[in-house]
Amino acid sequence: MSIEKKPRDSKQPFWSPLRALLTLIVLSLIALGGVSSCTSSDEKNVATQPTAPANNAPSSSTRPQPAAPAALSSNVLAAKLKTAKGGTMSLSDYSGKVMLVNLWATWCGPCRNEIPELVKIRKEFAPKGFEIVGLSTENPTSSEESVKNFVQSFNMDYQVGWASPEVAIAFMQMTQRDAIPQSFIISRDGHVLKQFVGFSPVSTPPQIRQAIEEALKG
Repeated sequence: MSIEKKPRDSKQPFWSPLRALLTLIVLSLIALGGVSSCTSSDEKNVATQPTAPANNAPSSSTRPQPAAPAALSSNVLAAKLKTAKGGTMSLSDYSGKVMLVNLWATWCGPCRNEIPELVKIRKEFAPKGFEIVGLSTENPTSSEESVKNFVQSFNMDYQVGWASPEVAIAFMQMTQRDAIPQSFIISRDGHVLKQFVGFSPVSTPPQIRQAIEEALKG
């Protein structure tokens, strides 16, 4: 006596609980390694008041590097830029030091996630002749109060100011991107050694540290 096998139900739902869980995990891993940044069109959708950095920080990657280090023009180095402390500064003030220039804005989520890491990096490398300059891409008049509040809320102990349109364009032309955050590792003699667009909590901090260490050896 044979037992008739029950045919498999061809209408079994594709999204079983296990399949859905595995898909969610895979998508989460993809998101962790993806690129995240802001553009000027995002500004109108984000409040300008500073907030605490998020735990689920978005991610980013390093841009392709130039074949040879590009020298910053004398106009960019000498440009007088307004600072959050009420004075002015120039990138040439840091000649002889390895420097990281960070383009950011108070309304940019990835920027808010990156800045606490930059604060840590500055404390780590400052004794070795390294400095950070944070340049907001916002209007220096309308954003003056929000930037000052941001600097205080995030304990930004490095120089913070505003990038003039000419300085911002000069840096963004190197990456061919108008997104922020963007970071540039600059040698003691004013050459851009490394470029970063966006922020990844996993990959960006160690990549920046490695680039700084290499620059300090140069």
